Amino acid sequence: MTAVIITGGIDLSVGSILCVSAMVTGVVLHAGSSVWVGIAAGLAASLAVGLVKGVLITAVEIPPFVATLGMLSIARSLAMVASQNTMVYQFGPDHELFLWLGGGSTLGIPNPVVVLGACCVIAGFALNWTRWGARIMAVGGNERAAILTGLPVMRIKVGIYMLSAFMAGLAGVLEASWLGGVTTNLGQSMELSVIAAAVIGGANLTGGHETILGAVVGAALIEIIRNSLTLLGISTFWQGTFVGTFIVVAVAFDSVRKGRRNSTA
Repeated sequence: MTAVIITGGIDLSVGSILCVSAMVTGVVLHAGSSVWVGIAAGLAASLAVGLVKGVLITAVEIPPFVATLGMLSIARSLAMVASQNTMVYQFGPDHELFLWLGGGSTLGIPNPVVVLGACCVIAGFALNWTRWGARIMAVGGNERAAILTGLPVMRIKVGIYMLSAFMAGLAGVLEASWLGGVTTNLGQSMELSVIAAAVIGGANLTGGHETILGAVVGAALIEIIRNSLTLLGISTFWQGTFVGTFIVVAVAFDSVRKGRRNSTA
């Protein structure tokens, strides 16, 4: 999501893509395929959805909000079709191996944390130290100027939405493995938490330079807030209010800070 926001876009379909990736993986494993074939099928499904999103936004010029909102519904529907709206909890001959991927640990570190750390390091390096990252920053800074300088803006943006879908699909595989089952409501409303994490971490919804670390910190803060509210005995019905307030405050603070910077300039 951070890379998408850098380019001035938005992706409302990550929760549904998470679900369709997890469901495709579960269905393929349930049919008797190996764990690697199942995971590959789930990630391929998420990449396909990301490709469609990218083409709709760049070639057809549908606004990102509308295109990803439509894919939110389409991807969720595809997950229902793939499973006939039933829960998948038997993962074939590699059942135990699949459960270990999300629920096990490596050197005492939970596997999902290992994957998160690896993804953060790779994404951070790519955004800050590669030509690909520099091109993304250029598109986010001034898309018109990027086009005039000859950058393949359409191809870059399609790649960004495919990357967003791939990461959502990877999260879906890990979550299905951790939970030990997949239902069609998996990842519901998760897109709001993802956007909130990016915004609280310092992302500017109009685009520009952001950091992967900021998104991770934002996600951690959201979970700390939710857990703290639970420990304080505050009803879960109020948690959305607190998280939403933090988003508004973070955006307002960023706007005030930029306004002061522009006035002093």
